[in-house]
Amino acid sequence: MTARHNAAPAGGLDPSAAEAQVAARLVAALEACWRAIRRHHPEIPPARLVVAAGFDARRYKLGHFAAERWRHARKDGALPEVLIGGEGLERRPEQVFATLLHEAAHALAHAREIQDTSRQGRYHNLRFRALAEELGLVVTPAPGIGWSATTLPAAHRGALPKRRSTSSRRRSPSFAAPSRPPPAPAVEQQ
Repeated sequence: MTARHNAAPAGGLDPSAAEAQVAARLVAALEACWRAIRRHHPEIPPARLVVAAGFDARRYKLGHFAAERWRHARKDGALPEVLIGGEGLERRPEQVFATLLHEAAHALAHAREIQDTSRQGRYHNLRFRALAEELGLVVTPAPGIGWSATTLPAAHRGALPKRRSTSSRRRSPSFAAPSRPPPAPAVEQQ
C-alpha cells in the first residue's frame, strides 16, 4: 500500500490556497485604489470590485461599470459593480489604474444622472470625455466606440509602484494571463 501525498508543497500552502491568497490580495489592492479615487472624488459611489474574464465571442473588455448590479440587504439600494478584465492585468499598473479611473468616470456619470454612453454602453460620448478628463484622464477617440480610449497623463505614470518581477518565481498557471488575448474586433472599456 502506498501513502497518499496530501501534504502541502514547500512554502506551506497547497496551490489552490496560494491562488486564493493571490486573488484576495489583488482584489484588496483594486478596492484600495477605488477608495483612493473616491477620496478625491466623493460623488463616486462605493462599488463591488470584481476580477473576471474580460472577453467574450465579440470583444475584449478591460472593464465595466454596472450600476445596481449587487443586490442584497442594503437599505439604500444595491451596490454598483466595477469589473476588471483578468486578461488586462498583464498590463502595467498605470494602465490598470487608468481602467479603474475610466470606470470611475462611468460611476460619476451614474451618480450625476448623465447619459455618457449609447449603443448599449459601447459608444462613449462627449459627456463621458468631460467626466474622464475631470478625473484626470487623457481621452482620445476610438473608431466605432467614441471617446473610449483613456490613459493617464505622462506626468502621473511614474507615481504608481513598479510591477514586481515574476522572473525569479513561477507564476501560477491559473492566474497567468494569456500572452495574447483571443482575437476580437474591438477593445473597449465600458
